Amino acid sequence: MKLFQAYIYLLFFLILLTPTSTAIPNYAKKGCDDTCGNNVAIPYPFGIGADCAINQWYTIYCNNSTPYLTSLNHLEVLGVNLEDQTITVNTPTVSYCQNPAQNSSQTMSIDLGTTPFLFSKLHNKFVLEGCGTAAMMDNGTVITGCSTSCLNNDTSTDFTERNKCFGISCCQAAIPHYLKSYSMNVTGLGGDGGCGFGFLVDEDSYVNGRFSIAVNNAVVPVSLLWTVTSSDTLVCCRRGPSIRKLEVNTGNGNSVKSRKCPLYNNIYKGNPYLYDGCEGVSTSMGVLLLVTTSYTLYKWIKKTKEKRQRKRFFKRNGGLLLKQQQEADPSLVGKTIHFTSRELEKATDNFNKNRILGRGGQGTVYKGMLVDGRTVAIKKSKVVDESQLEQFINEVVILSQVNHRNVVKLLGCCLETDVPLLVSEFVSNGTLYDCLHNKTDEFPVSLNMRLQIATEIAGALAYLHSATSIPIYHRDIKTTNILLDEKYRAKVSDFGTSRFVSIEQTHLTTLVKGTFGYLDPEYFRSSQFTEKSDVYSFGVVLVELLTRERPISLTKFGENRSLATHFMLAMEEGHAMSIFDAVLIKEGTRDELLSLASLAMRCLNLNGKYRPTMKEVAIELENIRTSHIPSTVQTCTTPDVYGEEVLMLTYGESSRFLSFNDNRSQ
Repeated sequence: MKLFQAYIYLLFFLILLTPTSTAIPNYAKKGCDDTCGNNVAIPYPFGIGADCAINQWYTIYCNNSTPYLTSLNHLEVLGVNLEDQTITVNTPTVSYCQNPAQNSSQTMSIDLGTTPFLFSKLHNKFVLEGCGTAAMMDNGTVITGCSTSCLNNDTSTDFTERNKCFGISCCQAAIPHYLKSYSMNVTGLGGDGGCGFGFLVDEDSYVNGRFSIAVNNAVVPVSLLWTVTSSDTLVCCRRGPSIRKLEVNTGNGNSVKSRKCPLYNNIYKGNPYLYDGCEGVSTSMGVLLLVTTSYTLYKWIKKTKEKRQRKRFFKRNGGLLLKQQQEADPSLVGKTIHFTSRELEKATDNFNKNRILGRGGQGTVYKGMLVDGRTVAIKKSKVVDESQLEQFINEVVILSQVNHRNVVKLLGCCLETDVPLLVSEFVSNGTLYDCLHNKTDEFPVSLNMRLQIATEIAGALAYLHSATSIPIYHRDIKTTNILLDEKYRAKVSDFGTSRFVSIEQTHLTTLVKGTFGYLDPEYFRSSQFTEKSDVYSFGVVLVELLTRERPISLTKFGENRSLATHFMLAMEEGHAMSIFDAVLIKEGTRDELLSLASLAMRCLNLNGKYRPTMKEVAIELENIRTSHIPSTVQTCTTPDVYGEEVLMLTYGESSRFLSFNDNRSQ
């Protein structure tokens, strides 16, 4: 509050010190006219008459209220811009109207010679109107050009359409640098009596249609950059900034040196090239001081508030708990990196929408580039549950210590924002879901690749369940949470709902979390999550790999909508082959597919205690993978191969015999 009061008092004091003036600004030297006719202003260093200009090149001749630049063959002057340091004049065009023969060419050259003028790169464009091609050359070298085509011999170009000049009856091109001279060659397609014009033109005049082209009056406005050399006496406005030195690129490593008196319209009005040209100021330097001081004070107050806010967020999001854990266990220092909000804002271009990798129930994931060149994924949570902050910090600490090649590495977090941000390694090849369901047939996923992915996922989950210091249950295993790197190696990601439990404990929740289609039915009924719940979800992922079908079908109805239920029913009814992916039928052997189907059924057992552990699953998948020999030979193309095969699946204390047979034609 005190800062705000001081800010108000300072503003009031500066306003009292701010004088104003109603003096009329000067644009021409004393005793000289500053306009020719009623429309065209002629400000110094140009002048109407030799004594009114800075030198002979800038002398303007006013004839019948029309100004002409005498040093350039009396070209008509259309305007002078002190801020851009340009003068706009009318120049001729080149056309093939007088010679409409097929492929006729016309050439024109313009040379500014030793004059202090250059064709402006910033304000002109090269244009061809009509049917043909045009090239612009500098000392014999083509520097730009374009060509057109005409529909139904229509060569007309309406000025209202000039901002759409992209090749039909009209084309345009930028010039690469400032020019002292150029030549232009226009070649018309001819044969129909049509006209074509090539010209360099002031872009603003061209787009806004401030001129028209006719055969007998083919001139167009062009902007020339005027330069002031050291040989000219130049004194800037006494109230304005000092002289600025310029170096203008003219191509091929050449340049022209010039000087300029800057013009700041928001500070003063008038002509900065006259010592007394700023006498008629509309705002004094007090206003400048007021604006500068106010902006500086505003930035300081804003920075102070942001710093306090970052500290408040850090404390609210568990930052003190993180520091306490690091102090209690020095080995954690360096493993759990705390990123600042500024680092991550810079890495994501202020969380630009173009950086979004995906959105989920827990939050939004952005792609970021750290200052050290590392590409990372930054997850921004939707909400923060303050009652779970201690557990969140514990999870961040433990996950940052997890080091497995098939688990996405958590690099650190940011607690200075309104919601915590998690920073992890970036995995470049998208999700397993996209690989299976959003790719075209041009990208077949081989059996060998699927076995590798399944084995890597199972190995990662087995590591999390049993090899870490505290068992970690993922609780949301699904193909969208399995990322693939550039070599299609699987990496388990998104531990937003994961939990850490003591050995031989289960996790009781009041709110069931997970994804429909992957959710363990036993967990759904009892709200009791165990390691076997992850096994069930993995079983659904395995069936996705076998069938390449989505976990919830948009085309099936009833119990067949669920891929897990559909697969189990197909197994019971003896036609599982009907839902297997054709690539697997082509590449897999009888024993391999039977083993994979059996493993998937055991993972999907409705009674969790009869499901295998993830370690057992990983071992069995590794055995299948190592025994598989990748082949392009069709080994499973007919239904009789599986006709007599019987698969025995054990469910608790009872057994049932399922025929693994597909009576449908392949």
